[in-house]
Amino acid sequence: MNRRTTLAAALALTAGLTLAGCGGADGAPQLEVADPYMPQPVDQNMAGAYFTVKNSGDTADKLTSVTSDLSKDITIHKTVGTKMEQVDSLAIPAGGELRLSRGGNHLMFMGLKKKPAEGDKVTLRLHFATAGPIKVTVPVKAVTYAPKK
Repeated sequence: MNRRTTLAAALALTAGLTLAGCGGADGAPQLEVADPYMPQPVDQNMAGAYFTVKNSGDTADKLTSVTSDLSKDITIHKTVGTKMEQVDSLAIPAGGELRLSRGGNHLMFMGLKKKPAEGDKVTLRLHFATAGPIKVTVPVKAVTYAPKK
């Protein structure tokens, strides 16, 4: 091989490796849900759900919506100070996590089709901006349940 052919091959290899790093599976969000729970609702009007989404990938993502057979009206909320506000999405940083907890970011279920009781399980489907949906089975806990830290 002459120098020109060697240089062209090296440049092609470098370009290929660079492009592979831009959109390959290694650069995608790698999401996992941990510690889901729903406190038993006090009535059939509304419920909340909490969990942590861990992202071990190199790319950030966003939780954009949630679906469930429990309710057609499920919204995403963030808490700023003492005020709760509905948002279109919540960020999940690369190499980080999104924590949904009482007094913080959370899901709101309005107009429940049935009131789940302690010991029941609720199935959620989490939808993201980039990653595929994740199905989560959420145990219903006592109204006063507080996870151990």
